[in-house]
Amino acid sequence: MSTPEAVLVAEQLRVRFGGFDAVHDVSLTLRGGDLLGLIGPNGAGKTTLLRALCGIQPLTRGVVNVLGEPLVPGASHLIRHLGFTPDTPAVYEELTVRDFLRFIAKGYEHAGPEVDERINFWLEKVWLLEKAGMKIKTLSRGMRQRIGIARTLLPNPSIVLLDEPTAGLDPAGRVQFRQLLVTLREQGKGLIVSSHNLLDMGEYCSHIAIMSKGQIVRYGTVNEIATGGDASRCRYTITLAHPVTRVEQMLESIDDVGDVEIDGERITIEFINDKDAAAALLLKLIEMKLPVASFAPNAPGLEEAYLRTEVAQVD
Repeated sequence: MSTPEAVLVAEQLRVRFGGFDAVHDVSLTLRGGDLLGLIGPNGAGKTTLLRALCGIQPLTRGVVNVLGEPLVPGASHLIRHLGFTPDTPAVYEELTVRDFLRFIAKGYEHAGPEVDERINFWLEKVWLLEKAGMKIKTLSRGMRQRIGIARTLLPNPSIVLLDEPTAGLDPAGRVQFRQLLVTLREQGKGLIVSSHNLLDMGEYCSHIAIMSKGQIVRYGTVNEIATGGDASRCRYTITLAHPVTRVEQMLESIDDVGDVEIDGERITIEFINDKDAAAALLLKLIEMKLPVASFAPNAPGLEEAYLRTEVAQVD
């Protein structure tokens, strides 16, 4: 099976404001069908990077290639292939949802009966078709967020960049949003989504990039990031029936046990990711007369992986 072609390539991007690098020498490649989750603390440079990738934010250095061509001023034919939704989408509140999207369609020189068909298609995809005749000012923040996504998808871009798209969405809306992302990936689009909701991102992303101080400090597939790049080991949670003195020293005396953390009766450790090895460890704990109430491996998760990076909040 052939590897999908790259739709977006960023090489050594730098964005400087005065003497401060908001984005510092970031490189990445996005292929058709990829969904890159961009995570990091506030101020890490995620929004600036997304704006730079779609040509809104001028670069101090570096180059962005879209479908094999450099994204330079005046390259309007490339802009049509890029869709960007900011965390607070700009809308005309006095217009109805449908009239706003018709206005956007005219900006892309789309006209004729097929425009309303396309608008209906995307409104249905973001579950707003029944709100098409309502003025935007009457709608909730979550609905406005959906309008922003529909506006981005209306020209059918090859590359979709979404900055905090689930902000304001209720739980049902987040489930629907995940379904939409699956549809876009199946269409072969390349997507980058910035979000603080790591649980959701673990479900719909193909790759993860962790940003800190303008740089990508970790990059890989979801599984690579979640396991720390070492699938041979994982974390286990042990729950004791009651606290035991010197339990930390007892656990650390066992071969291959490491990184012991104790919170009352709840203990987490790092150990070999193997069922037979886990069974032998449990037997060892029982032989040591530890009152084990439960013992189970932790499912690899992005939250734990993010905390392992010790990325600090940016002031």
